[in-house]
Amino acid sequence: MERLVRRFYHDLWNRWDDEGVEELLHEDFTFRGSLGTETRGRDEWRSYRDAVRAGSSDFHNEILDLVADGDRAAARLRYTGSHTGPLAGLPATGRRFSYAGAAFFTGDARQLTSAWVLGDLTALREQLG
Repeated sequence: MERLVRRFYHDLWNRWDDEGVEELLHEDFTFRGSLGTETRGRDEWRSYRDAVRAGSSDFHNEILDLVADGDRAAARLRYTGSHTGPLAGLPATGRRFSYAGAAFFTGDARQLTSAWVLGDLTALREQLG
């Protein structure tokens, strides 16, 4: 699980690698993002990721802590970027931001099956508002 979560952030988010989605995410991958959006399946997840990218072209996920046990994992994260488009319901400001988050994953030996992500949206909105 640790390897899958690290690849999820390094490849699918930070490198915006679309080819890894099929390999890493289960076809029915369920996701609740830090912005409150819920998705099911790879294509819906891609849409969420692309919406975040539209709001912050340099959006970056940093894993601060990661604990994995069997088919579950939890991560403490820092999200950073520049506000280059609509994000969290706010029009682009051009400001830099950094906010904290946590994510909880399930999966098997080959793929992630779900992720539930919490983000400090109050801190994000204070920086962008």
